[in-house]
Amino acid sequence: MTPSQVTFEIRGTLLPGEVFAICGSCDALGNWSPQNAVALLPENETGESMLWKATIVLTRGVSVQYRYFKGCFLEPKTIGGPCQVIVHKWETHLQPRSITPLESEIIIDDGQFGIHNGVETLDSGWLTCQTEIRLRLHYSEKPPVSITKKKLKKSRFRVKLTLEGLEEDDDDRVSPTVLHKMSNSLEISLISDNEFKCRHSQPECGYGLQPDRWTEYSIQTMEPDNLELIFDFFEEDLSEHVVQGDALPGHVGTACLLSSTIAESGKSAGILTLPIMSRNSRKTIGKVRVDYIIIKPLPGYNCDMKSSFSKYWKPRTPLDVGHRGAGNSTTTAQLAKVQENTIASLRNAASHGAAFVEFDVHLSKDFVPVVYHDLTCCLTMKKKFDADPVELFEIPVKELTFDQLQLLKLAHVTALKSKDLKESVIEEENSFSENQPFPSLKMVLESLPEDVGFNIEIKWICQQRDGIWDGNLSTYFDMNLFLDIILKTVLENSGKRRIVFSSFDADICTMVRQKQNKYPILFLTQGKSDIYPELMDLRSRTTPIAMSFAQFENLLGINAHTEDLLRNPSYIQEAKAKGLVIFCWGDDTNDPENRKKLKELGVNGLIYDRETASPKGQLRTWTQIAGKDVALGELTVWLGPWATMLGEVKSKKRGAGRHCPCCLLLQERGRISLGLPRPLGAL
Repeated sequence: MTPSQVTFEIRGTLLPGEVFAICGSCDALGNWSPQNAVALLPENETGESMLWKATIVLTRGVSVQYRYFKGCFLEPKTIGGPCQVIVHKWETHLQPRSITPLESEIIIDDGQFGIHNGVETLDSGWLTCQTEIRLRLHYSEKPPVSITKKKLKKSRFRVKLTLEGLEEDDDDRVSPTVLHKMSNSLEISLISDNEFKCRHSQPECGYGLQPDRWTEYSIQTMEPDNLELIFDFFEEDLSEHVVQGDALPGHVGTACLLSSTIAESGKSAGILTLPIMSRNSRKTIGKVRVDYIIIKPLPGYNCDMKSSFSKYWKPRTPLDVGHRGAGNSTTTAQLAKVQENTIASLRNAASHGAAFVEFDVHLSKDFVPVVYHDLTCCLTMKKKFDADPVELFEIPVKELTFDQLQLLKLAHVTALKSKDLKESVIEEENSFSENQPFPSLKMVLESLPEDVGFNIEIKWICQQRDGIWDGNLSTYFDMNLFLDIILKTVLENSGKRRIVFSSFDADICTMVRQKQNKYPILFLTQGKSDIYPELMDLRSRTTPIAMSFAQFENLLGINAHTEDLLRNPSYIQEAKAKGLVIFCWGDDTNDPENRKKLKELGVNGLIYDRETASPKGQLRTWTQIAGKDVALGELTVWLGPWATMLGEVKSKKRGAGRHCPCCLLLQERGRISLGLPRPLGAL
């Protein structure tokens, strides 16, 4: 193999401590691993940007692909250990830069960082080794600041956050040849219906707290348990000095938070209440309610730079996405043949033209990702005497192991009319069925063809504004552990499949974005709705603030409720003008006329119940089949043979929250049976 010396040149500006680096498809360029990338060295300054170079030996005649990024190369944790790299910005063009060296020495002038073939495509980095702490002040449930001092009770406040003990470099620019420690970074974000703002600096007296605005502080650090965080509070009206001649007029008090307090709690998310101390008397004058999340890098998996679709959406006609696979199967008897969120349902939707299929994922008790819509299922138990009524128990799916979930068998009611029911049940139990509920996510990824795209909704508990929790679950898994398991399962088994994540929980969206760099995520929102109760999280209450949140977090876009879009069609073009992709969901999407209108308005994807054909061969939605709100359910689920149906679903009426207590009441002689709760049409 004949070598070729290739000198790569790029121009751009950096912050102190940052370097440009090159990463590519061969050993010399790190095989797409940023940890093995080659740092460039500064050559000379031209105007506002500097020229950076690196000379690398490649094999002559062999084509190589590569990308540039900027970030920090950190000191190894141990002597001789691997170098840690933090990526701040990287090039994410669908087609990377490429070169086929044909001479012994070549100089490649790649122009400006981020611009390739005249198109600028840059994306923010992900968490590689650093931890991110998010502190939030908002009015979702109650005002974040409560003051007991009478003089200040009616005051509105401005808040400034300061990190104590930051390491600052004396030099304006650190030599890229020297590995160094990461300085803690602080970013302030303000999110509202109208806009979002991101700042790396704050006014002298901070930013004001407003009922309709979400204030968030993002801190990246290598020492998440060794920070001192100081909140300074100022009166909104700064016309008077609290202390005569004070350099900081309006300063009323301070609250201190040690990050070790969060670390010792062992929780990824929570709420802390801190005392506010008066600055002059050092007496407690009130308290501040601080909402926090801790985002950790994905363990045991190194994201590479080969490709990224986090912000990429191919221009195309609007996508048809099969809701829960082939649709909501818990509305009518006809739907039981293709039970929702099963491999059969997903395969059926794909065979009837769905470009993507949508399904829901959460964890079993033993941390296996399973595909199932609701957070709970309903169990019934036969009492001592046959004449006694059956009592219904609602149990969280997270309280059952994967093996226990697999013992639950599903059949259509016609199986109960079989003359040899026992034989049919044993045959079902002894063979794998694609109609089996609770398939593992890994099984779904392996069973469906790679050309079928997946819209994976990550389930999480949501709280309504009236305080009620989804599924009556106020506690759930640790969010980092929960997502680490699901994301690793997808990343290790996805192959070339197109995947889009989505979630109703804003923090889930944030974490998915920060933990991996490959797949996009959509923020699911119901906006203003006459159907569903309002959610507690301020970021979920309106479609405009959901857009602002998606922009702030650099998400692909939003998945909005069709009811809200039909009421406010201007939201669609507003989202597109902000560079966001917009999907829609909801029962209203099942109406063909609504779908036609939404497509004309420019939505990128429509999630609805579609799959089955009418007797004349025409495609019909589940809503069209049901024909009305009242329907009789004929679906039986059991743990073993000899199940007997005791009742039927009388209505698919929506109730409070995302579940309806109506379900199939089943009885099994001497054993426990399972019924499926009525979902309310949410994704």
